[in-house]
Amino acid sequence: MSALRDVVVKFVNGGTPSTKNKSFWSGGIPWITGADILNQTVAVIRHRITEEAVHSSSTNVIAKGNLLVVSRTGVGKLAIAPCDIAISQDFTGVIPNREKVLADYLFRYFDYRQHVLAKQNQGTSIKGITRDVLAAIPIPRPSTAEQRAIAEALSDVDRLLAALEALIAKKQAIKQAAMQQLLTGKTRLPGFSGKWTTKRLGELGSFSKGRGIKREDISDAGLPCIRYGELYTTYKDYIENPVSCIPPSVALEALPIKKGDLLFAGSGETAEEIGKCAAYVGNEQAYAGGDVIILTPAGLNSIYLGHVINHPSVAKQKARMGQGDAVVHISAGNLAQLKAQLPPLKEQTAITAVLCDMDAEMAVLQQRRNKAWAVKQGMMQQFLTGQVRLV
Repeated sequence: MSALRDVVVKFVNGGTPSTKNKSFWSGGIPWITGADILNQTVAVIRHRITEEAVHSSSTNVIAKGNLLVVSRTGVGKLAIAPCDIAISQDFTGVIPNREKVLADYLFRYFDYRQHVLAKQNQGTSIKGITRDVLAAIPIPRPSTAEQRAIAEALSDVDRLLAALEALIAKKQAIKQAAMQQLLTGKTRLPGFSGKWTTKRLGELGSFSKGRGIKREDISDAGLPCIRYGELYTTYKDYIENPVSCIPPSVALEALPIKKGDLLFAGSGETAEEIGKCAAYVGNEQAYAGGDVIILTPAGLNSIYLGHVINHPSVAKQKARMGQGDAVVHISAGNLAQLKAQLPPLKEQTAITAVLCDMDAEMAVLQQRRNKAWAVKQGMMQQFLTGQVRLV
């Protein structure tokens, strides 16, 4: 075990060239802030500066392959420099002594211990970790051969995770494109033709309103319930397994919902959140909390309706109906006026089957990603603490 200061050549400060001098910001040298670090990588390079900007300010260029540690406004974020890159005052550049410690190993260790970094936050208006505190952090130090083996093993898992994330994103894009075509009638599934009808939601069934569930009523076990905020933060177009529960005693005062009901968020912080819709398709009796508006449709596919009501063509109508400033509300009366294009029930069901099959594919990929993430966490715990040795 060694203090970080004993295994590095130097620590390097960052800075910001004058924004008043526009010529500084027209060069070819990448310059980043802590906001450019996402998922422990330099996700975007938004600014490029000139050599004159480097010489005329406190920024410094960190050579490719060295460690970038966010030491203020985001402590715990870090990355390996993907190229020679200039840094803002958000960063401390860490130049390791490669005979003692590898940058990739340091990155892996700090990634594993990022919660320890975050706990070192100091300051009032701008929190950060001081150089002395950073330099004193103890670093377990196996041989450089073992450090390399650890970094490579974890990099392999990261590549698997990245591939799964890319595949999930691709599947999501395909579904969005399919929805754009199928939910608007621009593309028809084989065997279907004829005109669609335009209906107001008030023509599709009756509205009711949730009740009787307070925030303090939510428990880890009991009967399933759905709260309005979950409709725009947790669920998408349909709900199979509610994430919240209430005791049976609370359910006596709450509004029960039926399989096939459409649930709307009656309030939210933005116009985009209000009226967010999800069909309840769970098999277990569930209950709706306050500010959930329920539509019980008759003779229609509720999952299809959940998709089409959240489609931009209908969502734009909802956004115009919001009332309020700090909290935006929408009423059942306003929801009843929304218009949606509807194909016959058989075509609704066929479209729903296509979209649900896509969701099932993504769910399998997400499970694989989650398992890979769990494997990585276990590997970090074992390799970076010496519980399992690779060399």
